[in-house]
Amino acid sequence: MIPAGLNATEIARRVKSGEANASDIADATIERISALNPRINAFTEITETLARQAAGRVDARLDSGDDPGPLAGVPFAVKDLFDVAGIVTRNGSPIHAERDPAKRNATVVERLIGAGAIPVGVLNMEQYAYGFLTNNEHFGRTLNPHDLKRTPGGSSGGSAAAVAAGLVPLALGSDTNGSIRVPAAFCGIFGLKPTFGRLSRAGTVLFVSSLDHVGPFARSVADLAAAYDVMQGPDPVDPICLGLDPDPVSSRLEDGIEGLRIGIPGGYFSRLLDGPCRASVAAVSEALGAEMMELPDCMDAARGAAFVITSVEAMNERARDLRTRFPEFDSQVRYRFVAGSLIPGPWYAKAQQFRRWFTDQARQWFADFDVMVFPVAPFQAPEFGQSEADIDGAKVQIGLTLGRFVQPLALLGYPTAVVPIPSTTGPPTGVQLIGRPLEEDIVLRAAAHLERGGIAQSSVASSFMS
Repeated sequence: MIPAGLNATEIARRVKSGEANASDIADATIERISALNPRINAFTEITETLARQAAGRVDARLDSGDDPGPLAGVPFAVKDLFDVAGIVTRNGSPIHAERDPAKRNATVVERLIGAGAIPVGVLNMEQYAYGFLTNNEHFGRTLNPHDLKRTPGGSSGGSAAAVAAGLVPLALGSDTNGSIRVPAAFCGIFGLKPTFGRLSRAGTVLFVSSLDHVGPFARSVADLAAAYDVMQGPDPVDPICLGLDPDPVSSRLEDGIEGLRIGIPGGYFSRLLDGPCRASVAAVSEALGAEMMELPDCMDAARGAAFVITSVEAMNERARDLRTRFPEFDSQVRYRFVAGSLIPGPWYAKAQQFRRWFTDQARQWFADFDVMVFPVAPFQAPEFGQSEADIDGAKVQIGLTLGRFVQPLALLGYPTAVVPIPSTTGPPTGVQLIGRPLEEDIVLRAAAHLERGGIAQSSVASSFMS
């Protein structure tokens, strides 16, 4: 039997070698989710029938001598904004729950299944992907497996929590202003936000069209790369998809960081960091040999532009439901949408103009550096109900500061890997590694270097190891 918490690449190796059976893995995974999910509420639906059908196809292909794919027998689950054929895509909302089941899989879901992966369920999220806590008033809050009093982050909190608890080795999430990056850091796992448009968004419910990315969570860089590799490729159904042929990165993880120039900014990104988060950035920077650099003093403006773009585009997606079904929105979410309706049109135009300028500035940063090191959050995962955090003796508002280091960088659409850093004082932290567009291989090489050196570490939360 496959041990709980085994990584995806090892599961696939055992299945393809005949040491394990995909159907047995599917059954064991469903049993484990059924037993342990009530402790954290990561899953909103277990797709037993789909899982067993997919596992049966993998076993049949192996029996006939065919290659079932690089992710043969690997269980995975998806945030509740990815279409899964036959399942209602609820987007964390009771309004969406009334819709018909999806007729086909989202493109990236279909590609994972085509690679032999087993779809075992749908994961909880912040309603409409609008928030950092995964405190959904309709489907319940998801808890952080490392400390059940704390948030797993959001909006992809269910995805990160499911991987951190060892319920699945792979999960899909989305990132607009940090919704992969924050949960990966808070739950102590690896996350990848690829270049904007590198992976198809066809069959996903959009939140902010000009900022939305989709990407994987995993407990190892190899797993992250393996999932990313099979999801790549052009998709004529998605007009945002870049239409590039797959560029597999898995074989390049061992190339190391020799010859790479790595920078770490001071200023804005070195202020308002608590002790554990500051120590994590320092450890990563030292291990990568990062050089100090200065960025323009415009990050507050960049964050403001991200707020404006998010608010306006998100409101436009939900305007009709806001008018007709206002009470069914979560209490915090509804007022974020209302705020978007009050923003004047010229502000949105100005925000997009600033975004173009900001992206031009970033090109200059990366003329000198291949990878840059940034913090993910100013503090470790807060407890639910906690309104303030202590940073160097000063009290800061969690709601106002949680997105401080992820939102400005969301404007760029650059590939970003989050690496988990263990802490001796509370839950894990995480660090962002950001590279040039379409250079996912570079950021993943840096992440793999940190993992090999023991700086970046991810494992199943100790209380879920049984």
